Amino acid sequence: MRSFARFTAALTVTALVVPVSLSFPAQARSSSPERTMKMLDTDNDGTIDLQEAQAAGEATFDKLEKDKDGSLTAKELGGRVSKKDLKAADGDSDSSLDKKEYSALIEQRFKAADPDGDGKLDAKELKKPAGRALMQLLK
Repeated sequence: MRSFARFTAALTVTALVVPVSLSFPAQARSSSPERTMKMLDTDNDGTIDLQEAQAAGEATFDKLEKDKDGSLTAKELGGRVSKKDLKAADGDSDSSLDKKEYSALIEQRFKAADPDGDGKLDAKELKKPAGRALMQLLK
């Protein structure tokens, strides 16, 4: 009888704990733009401006550029840019993006993510599709 009581108590505790732990990843995902904002917002004004986005993009470029040839191939970009977007951003048509081309793409995506044109992105703007597309280039 004691083992049955322990088993029932264990099931009750598990039933209480499991739903909370299963919902945690969703909560973590929902706060991701806020966490990213804190990492990129170097002047701590609660927004990301183009200069902050460019600085983060340069750091990402340097991290991704494994072979140190001065450009990122589709493979090095790791899905951050579609083939169509790579071709459009590739000004010299060499099937890769140099730092200048990558920076121009960041600026293009930043402007697309800034519908009010105030030159700053808040967490709400980063959650929208254009903001998420920009974030792919920054992390």
